[in-house]
Amino acid sequence: MTTGMKLKQFLLHEKRAGVDLSYDLIELIHEVSITCKEINATVSRGELSGVLGVAGSENVQGETQKELDIITNDIMVDHMKFTGLVAGMGSEEVDDPIVVPAVERGEYLLMFDPLDGSSNIDVNISVGTIFSVLKAPMGCRAEPKLEDYYQKGTQQKAAGFVVYGPATVLVLTTGQGVNMFTLDTRIGEFVLTTEGCQIPDETTEYAINMANKRFWEKPMLQYIEDCLAGEKGPLGKRYNMRWVASMVAEVYRILVRGGIFMYPYDDRDPSKAGKLRLMYEANPMSFIVEQAGGASSTGRERILDVDATGLHQRVPVVLGSKAEVEKVVEYHLKSGTEAA
Repeated sequence: MTTGMKLKQFLLHEKRAGVDLSYDLIELIHEVSITCKEINATVSRGELSGVLGVAGSENVQGETQKELDIITNDIMVDHMKFTGLVAGMGSEEVDDPIVVPAVERGEYLLMFDPLDGSSNIDVNISVGTIFSVLKAPMGCRAEPKLEDYYQKGTQQKAAGFVVYGPATVLVLTTGQGVNMFTLDTRIGEFVLTTEGCQIPDETTEYAINMANKRFWEKPMLQYIEDCLAGEKGPLGKRYNMRWVASMVAEVYRILVRGGIFMYPYDDRDPSKAGKLRLMYEANPMSFIVEQAGGASSTGRERILDVDATGLHQRVPVVLGSKAEVEKVVEYHLKSGTEAA
């Protein structure tokens, strides 16, 4: 048993056991965990820090930025660009790729959402950081080109997220299952507390923002109506609904006890395929969920197979317990067949 190991110890142990992990990738994950500890300390001070509220700016998606969105982004960038491990970075909060000094460039690309769920900051609900690691192209000691970032989710070398909640927990996959590390504040280290997370195939719990119902496509509307019908409906069971408006909190709950999380396509803005970003949210979370035995789809296509065409590309997201995700996909495919 490796429970109780510190994060870096565990990764080195995995390498010695034959897992394909480079020393640079191990060090990169460790350095990301250090930045997350700093973000955790900043977020946990709440109003004491004097940085709650709106920053008065918008990110590339046109969303109003919180002050902590900007501060946590700077924490990640300022730390990681001088580690010698990344060739470049992409952030949900920044329009273009983040340039790393030539002398500091490494062999990986780091994609991240520095503060997922930041709309919850002012009301003290769990938020978090999401990250994804890609291999930079060969010879990428030169500055990476924009298209170098456009890699499918299947090409990720590692993905993870940290939940800043009652306990601070790092969820991580390197393609060999999913493990959870809890921050032990006595020693300032992430310690392995759950090894080999597995999402139950079946569930009676779903998470979706019902306020957007009038904008959904017909198959999503029908699935939710059938959930609400309970035992007497076509799905034959009673469902409970959850909605936290923080993806890290929603996915963490699914990893712990099962469930399904949905942010489907809606027609408020036909130019946008969905709400969530492929590179910063959908891909890393889908990698984690699949590694834990779950499934992840746009409703019509496996998310990890979606072709990346933009740094801030959006996609619909349906992920969680495998059998339930497959039901939602069936609704979409059936609707498409009927329309044809």
